Amino acid sequence: MFGPTIYQERRKALLSRLDHGIVLLLGNEESPKNYHDNTYRFRQDSNFLYFLGLDKPHLAAILDIDAGTATLYGTDPDINHVIWMGDLPSLAEMAASTAAESSADFSELPSALADVQKAGRKIHFLPPYRGDNKIRLHQWLQIPLSELGGAASVPLVQGVIQLASSKSEEEIAEMEKAINITRLMHHAAMQQARPGMKEAELAGLIEGIALSHEGDVAYPVILTVNGQILHNHYHGNVLQEGQLILVDAGAETVNHYAGDITRTFPVSTQFTTQQKEIYEIVLKAEQDSIAKSTAGTPYLDVHLSAAKIIAAGLKELGVMKGDLDEAVAAGAHALFFPHGLGHMIGLDVHDMEDLGEDYVGYTDELKRSSQFGLRSLRLGRALEPGFVITVEPGLYFIPQLIDLWRSEGKFTDFINYDALEAYRSFGGIRIEDNVWITADGPKVIGEPIAKTIAEVEALRQS
Repeated sequence: MFGPTIYQERRKALLSRLDHGIVLLLGNEESPKNYHDNTYRFRQDSNFLYFLGLDKPHLAAILDIDAGTATLYGTDPDINHVIWMGDLPSLAEMAASTAAESSADFSELPSALADVQKAGRKIHFLPPYRGDNKIRLHQWLQIPLSELGGAASVPLVQGVIQLASSKSEEEIAEMEKAINITRLMHHAAMQQARPGMKEAELAGLIEGIALSHEGDVAYPVILTVNGQILHNHYHGNVLQEGQLILVDAGAETVNHYAGDITRTFPVSTQFTTQQKEIYEIVLKAEQDSIAKSTAGTPYLDVHLSAAKIIAAGLKELGVMKGDLDEAVAAGAHALFFPHGLGHMIGLDVHDMEDLGEDYVGYTDELKRSSQFGLRSLRLGRALEPGFVITVEPGLYFIPQLIDLWRSEGKFTDFINYDALEAYRSFGGIRIEDNVWITADGPKVIGEPIAKTIAEVEALRQS
């Protein structure tokens, strides 16, 4: 948790963007796994963390736009809490730690909201994503469950995104911590992987490193010899010589800021010639994309530039053909690069996307494409100083997709399907870093993580 003044200033800046009424911010509750008292590890709502910093369940806040004040709602711990959970801060102490002007018992929140409604004042709330908070909003505000998403406050969503998109020095320092822990995770995987191991052994190793630094993983670990499956959380395969291991994993700090890094390395101690050829294409696309990620540049343009680099590399190998500008405009490259180049990152690995991807990544003037591949680009808008983004091009050979497109006769002017036979069992390569956009140019966050072929092979052989 940062100092109380930081949260107070964030709330003040938010309220200045809204006209009247109140803002209702709901924290998260404990979430049961399989029965009430066996819960998942608690994770506070990121918007609540951003404006109040309090990492405890059963909290809410009312921010009064007209009065410029914050009231924290929660419950004082009793002896039963102390017995099971130890000494806990009082509600008043929590309010003071976040510079809230007042506090009240959680049970008083429904009547406080009823009073606001009776006075005809607007209640702004964010789109709920957890079932218990949906039910509360439905009961407290008399809004049908099916209409809650549409009833959420667009001005509030836009205000939160405007503020949280630009990361402060304190936030960058937290993200550096997350990346440096993530670095330990990836280097450990590169050093410990051996033929005959199960993926699960490596996944457990790197997840343990995240936990050992008092935080957690920022998202479920992707560690797989089937890198062509983009979100592959299965860890039951045995590592074999000649395979590639794709590891997409990031640590989350104790203050919940995320890292999101991908590296790909061989099960053997060296890449094969074919693997090197594909790896160098992806590495060039990643390094070029980082250099092009400057303030004022639409990230859509950076994505399309990366797509052309991938297409050009594949053309040199005889896998693609024809006019590359036409191929990328048509979407032929998406057979090999079917996802977006990157997204915002911060308190969430896909930062603020609970508020709506298009609000975060697009504008009224720039709309998301419906084209396969390009429609998966989460961030298309112009980059601004203070943004932190992921840059993660990839190149994949997905047999089922190749067979489907070939049977449909798709993009035969641009794709040499016969040449693809040599890559059917290749898998996939993705390389990813987290980049801070500054007025002086893009900066990769954290200590360097092995990325060139020479660096990766040196770790594999160490």
